[in-house]
Amino acid sequence: MKKFLIIGSKGFIGKNLINFLHNKGYDVWGADVIVDYQADESYFLIDTTNSDFHQIFEKTTFDICINCSGAASVPDSIKSPYRDFSLNTINIFKILESIRNYQPNCKFVNLSSAAVYGNPDKLPVMENSKTAPISPYGIHKKLSEIICKEFHQFFGLKTCSLRIFSAFGEGLKKQLFWDLYHKVVGNSTISLYGTGMESRDFIYIGDLINAILIVAEKAEFNGESLNVANGKEILIKDCVNIFYQLFETKINYSFSGHSRKGDPNNWAADISKLKELGYQPKYSLEEGLRNYYEWIRLIEKKLV
Repeated sequence: MKKFLIIGSKGFIGKNLINFLHNKGYDVWGADVIVDYQADESYFLIDTTNSDFHQIFEKTTFDICINCSGAASVPDSIKSPYRDFSLNTINIFKILESIRNYQPNCKFVNLSSAAVYGNPDKLPVMENSKTAPISPYGIHKKLSEIICKEFHQFFGLKTCSLRIFSAFGEGLKKQLFWDLYHKVVGNSTISLYGTGMESRDFIYIGDLINAILIVAEKAEFNGESLNVANGKEILIKDCVNIFYQLFETKINYSFSGHSRKGDPNNWAADISKLKELGYQPKYSLEEGLRNYYEWIRLIEKKLV
């Protein structure tokens, strides 16, 4: 039985991934900065003041390490660039250095981002398209990919980076759809960023965690980077309309025409390489948004 280590196991992707792998029958261990008073020996607490991964890889042998930790906010990366650099770049080096010293046969999956592409010259973007990030977050994710290539090229580690596009789903308490939900609380008319003609390539968490497992089992791990999305360009105005149709009352909204610094205009991914590994999307945008909407309503009721 393969043994997985999920770093960032308490976060949006990490928590969903741990549950998914457990249900598949894998031996799954977690690591995060959050104290878990009910955790057993399969959970490692990481010191936020001095993240040292040596203690993890010294004591336990893993087949695959998937790093779901790090910062995931473009605005925050502009506000606090050093924090973003530390979490998304320095920590990648620290993890790989620990793997190199103690478990050089452990495969490493780095969760990168489509932010490395910035504003692409043409769509869909392929893995060999030009990378030109337009935010500190995107730059730091690009650096993390370079570090993964470095440890493969010079030290023979089995590394792979996943350029995740616009992920959403249960457990995510930020970004577009979370903000759309909370903007309408107590408001009958709202204003949204942009023009609505911006586009994204959305991937629901159920598809994302399945894609991660497929990569973990079948990728070459030669330092490569792979697009992870559903291969469909969706205009923001269309996905906003789909989401707000789930509400019981009519939502009046408009677009301000003003964009946030660091946000790209249009994204769509070529996922041919991911499909060659066996990936096929299972969820439509509508299905994913309905699941997410119902989850938000459930947790909001619990908070009342």
